[in-house]
Parts: sequence; C-alpha cells; structure tokens
Amino acid sequence: MGRIGTRFEKLRSRGEKALITYITAGDPSPEETARILLELQACGSDLVEIGMPFSDPTADGPVIQGASLRAIAAGVTLPGLLERISGIRSSLEIPLVLFTYYNPILAYGTQAFAKDAREAGLDGILVVDLPMEEWGELRQHTDRAGLDFITLVAPTTKRDRMKRMLAAASGFVYCISGTAVTGTRRPLLEEVRSIVGQIKLLTSLPVAVGFGISCPEEAKAVAALADGVVVGSALVEVIHGECRTARSLGPLKRRTAELKKALLSLRTQAREV
Repeated sequence: MGRIGTRFEKLRSRGEKALITYITAGDPSPEETARILLELQACGSDLVEIGMPFSDPTADGPVIQGASLRAIAAGVTLPGLLERISGIRSSLEIPLVLFTYYNPILAYGTQAFAKDAREAGLDGILVVDLPMEEWGELRQHTDRAGLDFITLVAPTTKRDRMKRMLAAASGFVYCISGTAVTGTRRPLLEEVRSIVGQIKLLTSLPVAVGFGISCPEEAKAVAALADGVVVGSALVEVIHGECRTARSLGPLKRRTAELKKALLSLRTQAREV
C-alpha cells in the first residue's frame, strides 16, 4: 500500500476525514511552491494536489485559470516542477498528487514521465481530460511505476460507465460535487449524498468530494457524507490575494487550520454520539 492508501487508513482508524488541498505549482512563484507545501502539511492538510499550469483548461474556473497563467508566465514547466518536488520530498510525509491535463505528459513522454514522477516522489496523478477509453497508453507506465491513478466521477457519469471506471481506480475516488468548473458553484448536499452513495456501492476506495467547497462550514457538511474533501480555488485565491497583500503565508495557514479544525469536529461529534 502506498502513501495515499496508508494516509486514508490512518484517518479511518481515528474516525477522521481527509483534508485534501490544491495549489497551482509556481503561483505566486516557483520558489514559493516548496514553502507552501510545507506550510500546508504543518497546518493539517492530509494530502496535496499540485496543479500543473496549463494554458487551455476545461475543468478549471477563473481563479485557477488565472493562477495557471501567472505560473506559465513565471516559467513553470513539468520537468522543473518534478525537480522541485524531488528537492522537497524528504521533508514531506503527506501524499502528493499531480493534477494535470494530458498535453504536458504527452509532450514529456508517457514512459519517461511515469518514471520521473515516481522518482521525484509523487504518489498519484489525476489527468482531467483523459477519458477512460484512452487510459491505456499512460496507465501501462504509471501502474508499473506504482503511481495511483485517481479517477474523476461526476453526477452525469452513467452507472455502467462508473462501474467500469471504478473497477480500475486506485488511491481514492475524486467525486465532482456538481456540473460546473472549479470554484464557481457551491455543492448541493443532496446531490453530493446521492453521487457518493452510488460510488460507495461500487468501490471500497475512499471517496473525496471537490469543486466549490470554500469554507469550513461547507467542508464539514460535505465531509460528513464522504471520506474527505478537496479545497482548491478558495486556497489559490487566498494565496494570490491575502497572502500577497500581507507578504506572508499567514492567511493560508489560518484558512488551512480552520478547515482541518472543522473536519476534526466531525470526529468529536461521532464520539459523543
């Protein structure tokens, strides 16, 4: 079992839910990415998704699109990102997942990418725009390298397709809370309850819900229905706005700690019941 599975097992044994945070690599600067990862770990993040900047996103909303453009302008590349991850991996215990589109991997070379990503210390990959029918070319290499292939499931995913996708999934399942791009639509709890319930019938993998979760109250409400939550745009916005104004990562640290505290309160409630 890799770091992702081990982390979820540990959380489950303690009755806790996972806080998965997302950042865009290279925003506000390539040099800051390592420090941000360390602070996220220190403030309670259980797993970090590192977004590879991409010029033509289909799933990302305006906040992450803006971060990607800034990072591209700063010179972020996939080889450079893997090098930075390799340089900090020994200081991090938490799992790291690369959140990317397929083009950067294709340009890098699928076999070389899988090898270098694993050697750099990545634990999994999530390729937003790669449909199940096209997984083979990449997965023949990432599976061999021991990288978990994180599967995205949406409310619009048909049950038969969902079943086939989940049969081949590993690490955890990323459940999209609704039909919108990141950071633009608040999750509707009944929709989340329904889709998570469908997923749970088809797999024993942990289920994390993302897209639109921005505050501790929302994180707590959604986490009560799943095994964890993903918070992305809200943190990217804090990094670009409050942190830049304060010239400090203090606002990011506070927001991360507040999110983790909200999830830990679910554990307290369960014990009281």
